[in-house]
Amino acid sequence: MSTRYFNIEPEVIMPKKTDKHHDVNSINVLDDHEFLKKLIIGIGEVAEIAGIPQRQLRYWQEKGLIKTVDGAGITTRRFNYLEIKKILLIKELLDEGFTLEAAAKKVEKRMELINLTFKKIKNRHKNDIDSF
Repeated sequence: MSTRYFNIEPEVIMPKKTDKHHDVNSINVLDDHEFLKKLIIGIGEVAEIAGIPQRQLRYWQEKGLIKTVDGAGITTRRFNYLEIKKILLIKELLDEGFTLEAAAKKVEKRMELINLTFKKIKNRHKNDIDSF
């Protein structure tokens, strides 16, 4: 039995239908920022969804390649959206033949580049963003 850990309110799990012509199932969940911000999943479910053994995820964590969400009194490893994204990217690169070390470095560089790019965009449009 898989225990599900969501740090989200039930109404956030499924985006609301905005009009009668909009199919809720066609919504790109990556555009649902509130959902992604609150998403926290236990190691068992991440392992099941990603097709990666829990032991392998624990090993990656021990090596410092991925991080768990810390919480008071929490003993189960839990992952947020960004860590799940890293897990999926590392797995994809491993499946393509990269070594674990090479895959982890490539993913870390990719995440740094994405973060840096969005920081630049945010700084460029700071005044526009502040007016929202």
